[in-house]
Amino acid sequence: MNLNLQVNKTHTFDAIVVGSGMTGGMAAKELTERGLKVLMIERGREIKHIEDYETAMKAPWDFEHRGKVSIHSAEEYWANNRFGSLANEETSPFFTDDKKNPYIEKRPFDWIRAYHTGGKSMHWGRQSYRMCREDFEANAKEGIAVDWPIRYDDLEPWYTHVEKFVGISGQKEGWDVLPDGHFLPPMAMYAPERHFRDQMKKSLNRPVTIGRIANLTQPQSWHTELGRAACQYRSKCARGCPYGGYYSSIAGSIPAARKTDRLTVLHDTIATEILYDEKTQKAKGVRVINQHTMAVEEFFSKIVFLNAGSMNTAGLMLNSVSNRFQNGFGNDSDQVGRNIMDHHLGVGANATVEGFNDDYIFGQRPTALYIPRFRNWKSDKQDFLRGYGYQGGASRADWKRGIGQDGFGASFKEDLTRPGNWNIGFGGFGEVLPNPENRMFLDKEKKDKWGVPMIVFDAAFGENEIAMRKDMMRSAMEMLEAAGFKNITGNNRQDTHLGLGIHDMGTARMGKDPKTSVLNKYNQVHAAKNVFVTDGAAMVSSGCVNPSITYMAMTARAADHAVKELNRKNL
Repeated sequence: MNLNLQVNKTHTFDAIVVGSGMTGGMAAKELTERGLKVLMIERGREIKHIEDYETAMKAPWDFEHRGKVSIHSAEEYWANNRFGSLANEETSPFFTDDKKNPYIEKRPFDWIRAYHTGGKSMHWGRQSYRMCREDFEANAKEGIAVDWPIRYDDLEPWYTHVEKFVGISGQKEGWDVLPDGHFLPPMAMYAPERHFRDQMKKSLNRPVTIGRIANLTQPQSWHTELGRAACQYRSKCARGCPYGGYYSSIAGSIPAARKTDRLTVLHDTIATEILYDEKTQKAKGVRVINQHTMAVEEFFSKIVFLNAGSMNTAGLMLNSVSNRFQNGFGNDSDQVGRNIMDHHLGVGANATVEGFNDDYIFGQRPTALYIPRFRNWKSDKQDFLRGYGYQGGASRADWKRGIGQDGFGASFKEDLTRPGNWNIGFGGFGEVLPNPENRMFLDKEKKDKWGVPMIVFDAAFGENEIAMRKDMMRSAMEMLEAAGFKNITGNNRQDTHLGLGIHDMGTARMGKDPKTSVLNKYNQVHAAKNVFVTDGAAMVSSGCVNPSITYMAMTARAADHAVKELNRKNL
């Protein structure tokens, strides 16, 4: 009896947060700062800020294969490298070994994961754009899926709250399609990019701005108090930033939560089941398994925040079966695991730029241009629904252009010491519509090494996405031509799959009706309101902008609501 009392004391918290990434870190910060004692559960290894960024300061010649993907890496990180080379020598320490963490594909799905402290916040693209008013209204207007239970105004103050803490550099523009936020000074455009922006306004009336990015250009006191400094323009962000110049939960929200002395973090700990109390009709905690020792433990709390990433969050819910939830926790609507969305990649255009030979760049700027949505906006009408934006910009060829190039001797080497010609290119990020047949579920027979049912993916682009991709390539070529650039080539890779955009979302959507959704307007599970889902799983539609800042804003809003409800004794 005394042993049980001791275990209950050491294993009981005010809140449990599953996941330490973008939203898990934000949940821990917001809850601890509001006075709660929080347990964070991370399934992967511990990474310590600065000291565990193994490749951060290495030069190209310090890598055995000069930063390429080795044969060993190609085999173990097959999902990460199927389309490109995400898990190369520089970055592979922060991606997940796909052989050790397998999944099943009924249709191809590029599941990019990061099992360690900070999760995918360690190597996100850091592009940070608010969804606009239309994004929250489009489903209702078009009769697609279900209506969002919230609108832009509900999230607006929380966007500001999160942007201020994270530190977003950008330019205010006053556009409805891309709402302004709380910005640090913007990074500079290059000369060919300024030319492109001016030509777009003049000839096609399409807006262009500098990319809004979570890299500090002018750190504020709350940034430096956490040990964060200005971006060094190294563009080595995916290796981990020892300066804290870019935002990650390791450099930002987790240190902020630790400052309260109310955060406990468990690493190498896989959450396998949400524990449900039939009497109170609430969740009472989480069952976990240590990924090395296989030891099983249970931890208890008043509220639970699920932030394991949209697919793992849904997998955890589906694996949490009880008398009340025989189809998975909170899955009365049969929508858990369904409506997988992502954004397009592998479509756009490139060109060469003549002139501007006296214009140079400063450092290695970690962002580029952003072209907001212009399709199906205002008077523009297309034969597909929704729209897309572009990311890309100009660059000058460097000494590596000499690889494979004819020439030798002193004059050849001398030429390579000077900057080469300018090039420019853009890739589209298009919206994917919610579709209940795009789904993931648990295999009834196959389990991983920890005894957890394996996730099966069955999802693909639909007709609307295919039509949009064709227009994305055409429009990119049109813009480059209008700007006067040369040697224009379009691209629309046909072998891209959902998941590659690494913006996977939608597997436990919000909604007004418990019969057609999983969560309410405050991200609470309809049938167990002390469980909150605030990662990408909660999304009702995908928009066409990078979603992380929206996830974090929803998380901060939900955490504020959770604490208020706890204080009112409603949870």
